Amino acid sequence: MRILVLGGTMFLSRAVAEEAVRRGHDVVCACRGESGSLPDGVTHESFDRTTGAPPEVEVDAVVDVARHPSWVRAAVAAWPDAHWVFVSTISVYADNAAPGQTPETGATLPAMDEDRDPMEAPEVYGSMKVACEDHVRAGAASASVVRPGLIVGPGDPTGRFTYWPERMADPGPVLAPGSPDDVTQVVDVRDLAAWCVDLAEQRTVGTWDAIGPPTPMAEVLAEVARGVGTSPDLVWVPSDFLTEHDVEPWSGERGVPLWLPRPEYDGMTAHDHTPAAAAGLASRPLPDVARDTLAWLRATPDATRTGLSREAEAEVLEGFRDRR
Repeated sequence: MRILVLGGTMFLSRAVAEEAVRRGHDVVCACRGESGSLPDGVTHESFDRTTGAPPEVEVDAVVDVARHPSWVRAAVAAWPDAHWVFVSTISVYADNAAPGQTPETGATLPAMDEDRDPMEAPEVYGSMKVACEDHVRAGAASASVVRPGLIVGPGDPTGRFTYWPERMADPGPVLAPGSPDDVTQVVDVRDLAAWCVDLAEQRTVGTWDAIGPPTPMAEVLAEVARGVGTSPDLVWVPSDFLTEHDVEPWSGERGVPLWLPRPEYDGMTAHDHTPAAAAGLASRPLPDVARDTLAWLRATPDATRTGLSREAEAEVLEGFRDRR
């Protein structure tokens, strides 16, 4: 089949294009081609979604990761007869506190059908994605809507999960954030890309939270350590102490990735993964994800990194020991 990937140069869209080529599909990547190289075996159609008209190509399926409602609306109008796989986000949900939500049980934010800067307010990103979902469902012949949480693995441009394989590979005590029982969940970019191609091939209709199984933080860190071949000394530092010492959740120069304030974010990384698993989303072992991510990091010295420096981590750990 002929699959159009809107993008194709970075992370998920690139992984989708690579997977589709691997399976023998005719893959067209429509993008400016300025954010990175395109995978071997694809046809490039130059397309600037901010100014240009969609290229006139006939396709059987479209995979789109956009967040701007006007971009999605125009693209659906250009290819209404194709099956659409739209990559949304769990940020569409209005409630981040309740664990176990699914698309059937979780209410979404109000749709914002205008292009805005997500840096203005956290809810703008989710609300724009809701509007994008609405355009896809209303205008496409058939559609799969997938809502990932934290996408991880080689090529990650955010640096959020990559903090952990790199940190676990270094010597010394490791700051483990919050409680060992705090739940988190991730999805490997290669698993998500493979599932997106599956959905396109089968023209599967539905909406799913595209995430892996919810897992206690203690188990996640242990699996990451196993993947990189270490057994670090984990020092569990409670959330209140981290907050008091200006440690940021999720990302940032003083951030600890995967850590979120509790209980207000108990549900953000604890969605029910079973509907997606039943629809074919597979999750590779976390040690494999960590091993491959570390190998990519070591081969890519300019990869994005986020989180506490080793010096800042040592200062926080010293303060925590003094308090104890």
